[in-house]
Order: sequence, then C-alpha cells, then structure tokens
Amino acid sequence: MSKNEQTLGTKDVFSVCDESVDKLFSNIKHSVPQYHQSITTFQQEYLQAYENIVVSTIALQKEYAQKAGITTSMPEATLKMLHNTTDEFVKVNSIQNQVVLATIDATQQNIKTFNDNAKSFADLNRNILQSWISVFTAKNN
Repeated sequence: MSKNEQTLGTKDVFSVCDESVDKLFSNIKHSVPQYHQSITTFQQEYLQAYENIVVSTIALQKEYAQKAGITTSMPEATLKMLHNTTDEFVKVNSIQNQVVLATIDATQQNIKTFNDNAKSFADLNRNILQSWISVFTAKNN
C-alpha cells in the first residue's frame, strides 16, 4: 500500500477482508467458552430435574401403595431381572459414551488434518501462481 493510500485512509480489498475475518473469528472464539458453559449448565440442570421427577414419582407411588395397603414385595426372579437390566443399561450407556467420545476425537483429528492440508494446498497454489507469474513476467521484459 502506498503512503498516499495510507494517508488518505484507503485500503485495498484484501486488507479490509483480513481485518473483517480477524474481527469475526475473534468474536466467535470469544463466545465459544460461553456456549460451552451454558450447554454444560443446561445439561446438568436438565439431568437434575429429570432425576428429581423420577425420585419424586417413585416416592409418591410408594406412599400411595403403603396408605392403600398394596403389597409391593416382588419375587426374587423379578428383582434379579431388574438388577440385570439396570446393569446392562449402565454398560450400554458406558459403551455409548466411549463411542461418542471416540467419534468426537476422530472428527477433531480429521478437522486438524484438513486444516494442515489446507495450509499445504494454499502453499502449493502460491508456488504455482509464483511460477506462472515468473513465466509471464519474463516474457514481458
């Protein structure tokens, strides 16, 4: 940029684009931790509310059964089935969490690889452009 352009306050399209992109991504990067915190807090509150509903419902049903004189004892086979079902659900949930976390890690690696390759691709294009420019500049001189 010439001193005259700087004095007049004019800028080329690329410097304006660079400034705009920097400002945009800086703003986005600043908001990511806020989103993360909000989502985490939301998940915790939702889980707590769901747990409270389930615990309250069981307590209410237990109280109703006691006051109504309903027998709540279960056969050993049913009790064993409920425990086994709960244990299997916990195992499935654990495996699901591992799969989700592995998928997120793999996706993150893929994005990192893409980012590294994008830089290399840009460098390659820069070298090709430079070689074209040098060929055409040599002919003009």
